[in-house]
Amino acid sequence: MPILAYILTALAAYLLGSIPTGYLVGRAKGVDIRSVGSGNIGATNVFRFLGKPAGIFVLFMDALKGFAAVALVVNFHPELHDAAPVMFGRDGQPDASTREWLGIVAGIAAILGHNYTCWLRFKGGKGIATSAGVYLALAPVAVGLALAAWILLFVITRYVSLASIAAAVALPTAVWFTEESIALGLVTTGLGLMAIYKHKSNIQRLLAGTESRIHFKKKKEELR
Repeated sequence: MPILAYILTALAAYLLGSIPTGYLVGRAKGVDIRSVGSGNIGATNVFRFLGKPAGIFVLFMDALKGFAAVALVVNFHPELHDAAPVMFGRDGQPDASTREWLGIVAGIAAILGHNYTCWLRFKGGKGIATSAGVYLALAPVAVGLALAAWILLFVITRYVSLASIAAAVALPTAVWFTEESIALGLVTTGLGLMAIYKHKSNIQRLLAGTESRIHFKKKKEELR
């Protein structure tokens, strides 16, 4: 397996992950999403200021970026081999271990692309939705458990940030218990720590009691 395969995989996955969905949706509506709310280009900020349909669309597309980046590598079909010999060489398809590493490289690159997009001076989102998409392809059971943790914390607290931090802890924990790959466990732990670090401003607001909650119903005074 030539090193070029990993380089091309990382580059392609980074560029896919770097598509700033939230920013583009905001621009389409005449709003620079970086100038409102938290200034983040992720789905939560879009949801708050551009509405539920826009927020759901951004959430789905950010997750799809991560899933597609990994799935296209892991599920690289044999009939495509002759079209890309530079990726796999002339001696056949990569074995399971190589596919796993290519998937991991693609996942990391896609998340880094979202978090540090080259199109916005390397300032992007926090990577939760994109990470969910990556792990839906790499470790679906683990991401299901992390999603359950996210939903539970969100329902209880209505804090998206707190739910996301909980998911960032739950995902690597679930990977260690449900997957046999030590490499995937170590990588997931590192990505989880990065996700928590990206929420440092949210953690400060949570501690100060100034973090915004998500409200689905209008306040009584707004209904009068």
